[in-house]
Formats: sequence, C-alpha cells, structure tokens
Amino acid sequence: MPPVISLAAARQIHAGSAESLPQLQRSALRLGEHLLTAGAVSPQALERALADHARMDVRLGDLLVAQGETTPEAVAEALCTQHGTGRADFASYPPDPGLIDLIGARRCLRDGILPWRRFAGATLIATSRPDRFEQLAATLPADLNPAIMVICREDELQAALSDRRAEVLGAAAETRVNLAESCRIWLRPGPRATLVAVLGLLLLCAILAPLATFAILTVWTVGWMVVGSVMKAAAAVAQALATRRARKAPSPPSAPTIARLPKISVLVPLFRESELAARLIARLSRLDYPRALLDICLVTEASDDETHAMLDATALPPWMRRVTVPEGALKTKPRALNYALDFCRGSIVGIYDAEDAPAPDQLRRVVDHFHSCGPKVACVQGVLDFYNARANWLARCFAIEYAAWFRVVLPGLARMGVPVPLGGTTLFFRRRVLEDLGGWDAHNVTEDADLGLRLARHGYRTEFLDSVTEEEANCRAWPWVRQRSRWLKGYALTWATHMRRPDRLLRQLGPWGFFGVQVLFLGTLTQFVFMPLIWSFWALPLGLWHPLGETIPAGGVAALFAVFIGSEMVTLSVGAMGLGRADKRRLIPWLPTLHLYFPLAALASYKALWEMAARPFFWDKTTHGLDEPDDGMTAARIAAIRARLRQAVARANDLPDADAPAAQPSASAESASCLRRVSNAVEM
Repeated sequence: MPPVISLAAARQIHAGSAESLPQLQRSALRLGEHLLTAGAVSPQALERALADHARMDVRLGDLLVAQGETTPEAVAEALCTQHGTGRADFASYPPDPGLIDLIGARRCLRDGILPWRRFAGATLIATSRPDRFEQLAATLPADLNPAIMVICREDELQAALSDRRAEVLGAAAETRVNLAESCRIWLRPGPRATLVAVLGLLLLCAILAPLATFAILTVWTVGWMVVGSVMKAAAAVAQALATRRARKAPSPPSAPTIARLPKISVLVPLFRESELAARLIARLSRLDYPRALLDICLVTEASDDETHAMLDATALPPWMRRVTVPEGALKTKPRALNYALDFCRGSIVGIYDAEDAPAPDQLRRVVDHFHSCGPKVACVQGVLDFYNARANWLARCFAIEYAAWFRVVLPGLARMGVPVPLGGTTLFFRRRVLEDLGGWDAHNVTEDADLGLRLARHGYRTEFLDSVTEEEANCRAWPWVRQRSRWLKGYALTWATHMRRPDRLLRQLGPWGFFGVQVLFLGTLTQFVFMPLIWSFWALPLGLWHPLGETIPAGGVAALFAVFIGSEMVTLSVGAMGLGRADKRRLIPWLPTLHLYFPLAALASYKALWEMAARPFFWDKTTHGLDEPDDGMTAARIAAIRARLRQAVARANDLPDADAPAAQPSASAESASCLRRVSNAVEM
C-alpha cells in the first residue's frame, strides 16, 4: 500500500519576502523560504541564487543544487512542505505501466509528470514541476481523475520511466520521422530490388553497347562536374562578398539583452569508447556557460559494456549525466539521439561527438545568435576542423577538404538560398522545431544531411557560426574509406528518399532549392562513382589508346581538358580560400595532392552502393582516440590561453606605477610589453 498522502494546503509566505524581491515568481520565493526554515541553505547562498534566478531560465531548486548550496533531496522535501503533499517512492512502489500508457511515456518526460498508482479511488500523479501541476491536471484523461499530486525529483521520474517504459520509448525513437520523409522505406525489398535492377541494366548496356554506354556516362559525369564546379565557385564568391561587406560595414548595434539565459542540452553519443572519458570531460569543462544551465547527456547503448565500464570508472561532474538507450533491432546514432531527445532539459539542443574540442565561448555565441535572429532560423552550424591535421598526408588532405567545405562552400551555399547538408556535430537546434519535425531519421546513416534537407523543406533556415570545434581526423586509409562510404550511402539514401515525390520537393524548395539538392546529392554521387571514366582520359596526352579517342570530334579533347583543368582550379582556389580562413596556410603546398586524395572516395562509393542493396542501415563505426593534437593542445585550449593573455595585457596596461622614474618605462609597462610579446607568439 502506498504511503498516506497529506492533502493540506501549502503555507503562505510573508508578504515582506515577496516585496523584497518583486521580480521573482512567488513559487521560487516560497521554496526559498522553506529551504531556509529547514536549514538546507544559507541566507547568503539563497540571496545569490535568487539574483541569478532572475536572469536564468532554470528552477530555483535546480540552480541551488548546481551551485552546490543544497541537495536534490532537500529541494524535494522543501517542495513537499511548500505544496502540502508527500513524496513518491518509486523504489518501494514501482509505477503502474498501464497508468503511464494512458498519457504516454513521451508526454510524461515532456511535462514532468508520471501517473504513479491508484489510491483510495484517486490517482497519485508524481511530478517534478509542482508549479505547473494544476494546469497539466486539467488536460489529463478522465480515467486519471481525481488526481492527487505527489513530489519526485526529475532524475527519479526519468529513471522510473526509463526502467518501466524503455522498450516503448526505444521503439518510438525508430519511427519519429514521418514515413513520407524517412528512408525506412528501404526496409522493404522493393527499393533495394530497384537499385539492383538499375545497376544490372547499366552493366548489360556496358556489355551490349560498350562505346555508347561509355560516351553517355562520360557526358553525364562531365556535365555534373561543370555544374558542381560552377556552384562551388559561386558559393565561394558569395561568401567572399559577404565577408567583405561585413568588414566594411559599421559596427552593428549591440544585441538586445537576453532577459533570461536558456538552458542548453548537449547530446554526446558514445559507442565503444574506452579511452576518451578524461579528455572528453576536460574539453567540455572549458565551455564558458553557467553550469546550472548546462545539461550534457552522454548517450550510450545498453549493450555497450566497454563504454559503460569507462564511465563507471569516471567521476562525472554534476552537469553531465548518462542516458542509456535500450536494445532494439536498429543501432544507429540517430536512433540514440531520438531516444535521448525526450530526456533533454534544455530549450536548445546541441550535438557534439566524443572526440570534439569546442571553443570555450561557443555556447554563449550560439545563444546570442538564436536571440538575434528570427524564429525561422532553426539550426546553427559551427565550423568543424581537425586538431591532428599534420598527422600524415591523409590528415592534411582531410583538413583541406574540411576547410573548404565548412568555411567556404556550405556558408556560401546557405547565403545563396540552397538547402545545405549539416555536419554531424557542433549543431544546435531550437528544441521545439526539432521535435515538430520528428527529430532525426533513425534509419539514415547520414542523419545530419537528411535533417538539413528536412528543415529546408519545412521552411526553416540553417545559419553558420564562425566558432570552431576541433575533432580527430580519420587519417588511416581503410578507416577513411569506411567512413566515407557511410557518408556516401547516406547521401544516396537521402536523395532517393526525398525524390520519391519530386513534385512535392519542388513545391517546398522552389526551383533554385530543388536544383541545388540535385547538384549536392546526385551530382556528388555521380562524380565519385564514375570518377574512373574521367581518369581514363589522361591516357590521351600520354599517347595511349582510349576507347573514345577516335570518336571525339576535333577540338573535343581540348574542350574536355579545359573542363578538367577548370574544375581543378576551382577546387584548388576554394581550398586555398578555406585554408586562409582556417589560418592553416602552411597546408597550401599540399593542395595539388588532392588529385590523389579524392580517388579514395571512388572506392568508398562502390562500397556504399553494395551496402545500399545488402544492408542499407549498417552503421560503419569510426574509431576515435587514435591521435593526439599536433602541438599537444587543441585550438580551443589555445583560444582560452589567448583570452587570458589578452586580459592580463589589459590589466597590466591599466596599472599605474607612480614610483617609477619618468625617463624609464614603468614596471607595469614592461609587464604589459612582455605579455604582448607572449600573446603575439601564441597568435602565430
């Protein structure tokens, strides 16, 4: 039998307390009064917390716990006293799954309520948000009335739901995206059979009419090469013009003050990670954002004993917690993200990878960006870079590719109004929009690229933030091919999914956006798959035989090589532009070697095509933690040192030295000069 619940009314606080802090909500004041009465918090700590609470979107109890001024249990007991009710005891009396299913586990997580047990003809409803209970109770099904409120902690509520309804939540995570926009249609044999039939027909044509097939495919590939190069060049010009305008424009007015800083949930998916815990915590600890507003969720798979053992041996800070995804038929990163999304506590949801090293001020800049732009900007994408760019040749080429992609091409395309595929990390979303769109497609192995396209289809925009997150470059040949094959397979699945109804896609994106999608997805896939056709033409200047050597009209070879050279020049120019923006000009001499780098992607494309037919949802895991930063420090760490040095220089410049002789520099001036020299050395 559950414990007897008191239904006494909550006591009223003195009017003087409300008058002393009129800007705060009455519920927060009452909670503070009860914590003081119980001796669970000091008056000085409460005063500081009340001042912070006025400018932070966080409950007072959570703020006090985050600041280490009280305990979660003390807050729960104070809430019981405040509201004149009792505590839920899920350990002794587990929740009734049938009652949970009356409103659904996802709503329980969203609203912070849990139908617990039947008692004396009523239903005990546990809640971690008692100030909202009256409003929520009015929306409950009739079967749960009359409802009696009891108090629980949020972590208790989430743990109880995870324990009792994990399978239901796990199944829901696989199908959140509308079927019309999901690639889970590939669960059926039809799409895969169609792919095999198309590839078989292509092979048959190559056997029956090899020259005609060779010529048609060459024209097709060269056409996409031209279009892709023109679009890449246009994106570079658009980005360069925007940068020039920004430099010449007068200083913008200061952004409007943010009344209350929002809470940010950051999802960090982990799978088979055994060496990254200490580095991960150290890197994320550098984030300069109030800890009370930081909710970092380490998302793990239930069967991943390797990662669980690592986390069990690691002391996590209080603003970092684990979310364990239950077993299911599918095991992909987007499924894990969908499951964890329901457990998030923030109004902004971000994504980091296990090896990421973000800039310390990144979260504050994300909040400022969302605050200053309109509601149609649903996603902010940061810049991705590598901290081991000089590990070997492959890492250098990968760094060049990323510099061009994230610093030039993608932001330029976004300025041109082209839907952009997102990167897999350093993404930040308005949670409301993310939930409205169904989160991530759990079956898509490039869930980021797919989500970028779905955002555009529903009228939302992605904007780019010049804030860098460094990660580890995959700089071993076969792991690189495996990773790239997953990306290309995801591109192919995304294109095939959204092109099931090309008329609808055209309506939603408009002609320009529709064209951009064809170039980014179909054009990219075409160039990699048929890249050997392009290579074969290098036999002509070497005097070697070529199948189309006698059929190409006069001047055709010259025109063809003009296209090849023009495309190569665009690639080199955009790469150099990206390296300049990334302050990695030392890699410019390696630009010509990209000609030997991209053929690896052709090999990856064949693996991707085979997997589309054989196992379209297989997630080829990339191993992390194999390389250290080039110079022992990430750019995020260097940025933090630079900031401290600049502050020290500013302080030294402001220190007067009245005792120093007028003809000699003061000690403070000498200190400032020394600090400036050190700062300049770090900047180089």
